[in-house]
Amino acid sequence: MSERRQTPVRVALLGCGTVGSEVARRLLDDAEELAARVGAPIELAGIAVRRPDKHPELPKELLTADSSGLVESDVDIVIELIGGIEPVRGWLLTALRKGRSVVTGNKALLAECGAELSAAAGESGADLYYEAAVAGAIPLLRPLRESLAGDRITRVMGIVNGTTNFILSAMDSTGASYAETLDEATRLGYAEADPSADVDGYDAASKAAILASLAFHTRVTASDVYREGITGISASDIVAAKRLNRTVKLLAICERVAEGPDASESVSVRVHPVMIPRTHQLAGVGGAFNAVYVEAEAAGELMFYGQGAGGAPTASAVLGDLVAAARNRVAGGRGPRESMHAALPVRPMGETPTRYHISLDVADKPGVLAQIAQVFAVHDVSIAAVRQRDKHSTASLVVVTHLARDAALEATVNEISKLDVVREVVSVMRVEGEDS
Repeated sequence: MSERRQTPVRVALLGCGTVGSEVARRLLDDAEELAARVGAPIELAGIAVRRPDKHPELPKELLTADSSGLVESDVDIVIELIGGIEPVRGWLLTALRKGRSVVTGNKALLAECGAELSAAAGESGADLYYEAAVAGAIPLLRPLRESLAGDRITRVMGIVNGTTNFILSAMDSTGASYAETLDEATRLGYAEADPSADVDGYDAASKAAILASLAFHTRVTASDVYREGITGISASDIVAAKRLNRTVKLLAICERVAEGPDASESVSVRVHPVMIPRTHQLAGVGGAFNAVYVEAEAAGELMFYGQGAGGAPTASAVLGDLVAAARNRVAGGRGPRESMHAALPVRPMGETPTRYHISLDVADKPGVLAQIAQVFAVHDVSIAAVRQRDKHSTASLVVVTHLARDAALEATVNEISKLDVVREVVSVMRVEGEDS
């Protein structure tokens, strides 16, 4: 049996918030266990925080406010848990160019600057790991990047934001409004004081860009991702979904799309609220949990489910990456490199095939449905189902479409809204999955 390497692997930790403090605790408390797994001691060389005096629970000699200096010091691995793009981007590029491996959970940085970071890692031979960037404790990126590397992934669809899933799940179970449920999510700590990154879909869009890049070997940035949040979802939308035996989820949807006479492929990446059947695997994912559904040609359908956020769950992913990077340091190996060989074009949302659920308030008189159906026909949109409920002098009309280009569906809705017989377009939502 080979002896353990005595030279320690030195680690710099940038950031000590909810996740960072848990990582620091584990590095200090579980040092022997981690050393056994790596084959060498893991030494926490320093922790960069904004205000060192605010962390009395940590050894004073480890704390510093000089993040740049810590990165420049004699360390082997830099763990970054600060978030944001600048100045973090500069620190991590410095680390990678100096040959230090980087472990990060910074989804916004990866979605915007992943190519630059990967290039720096490739040139110096350093590792870049980021399992914690997308789904907390769920092992998701490593299977996409390694386990399924020999397969052809056709679709990745999932719930990747716990805050919005908590809100939509609560609206579904209680019948409360969006505003009421957001207040409850804030009170319980699921939503930030400024929840816009979550409820407006920015967080999920960054994660979708990372998932699509890995799944389809194509560089996708956050700006390539079509994004809609959940702020416009009403209690009546939830009720409408229930009438169709569906529920509403904010989904990140990444898929290969082949259309046209030459069947050329492109990638569609989008984040928006979706009505899905209650029989779908993602429909039962409640609370702040995350779940991602993967379809691959050989492996078939796979489901990844678990805690998508929180200090301890996310720290688990960070430490998993740390062990992998440290083992490579000890054994002289390297982690997987960036794979962007497919370089597929990203399809605009308007060209992406989708389905709509459209709720209308219309005049209760003969010929209304014929006028509306004519508009669908003009835009070459096929109707899958129509449901009508009378209420005094108006009627509530629900139309569910077959697949059509999103631009054609949007144009259809715009023209319908101008008809004299249509009092109001109450709601429009995209639909996924077959009707039961």
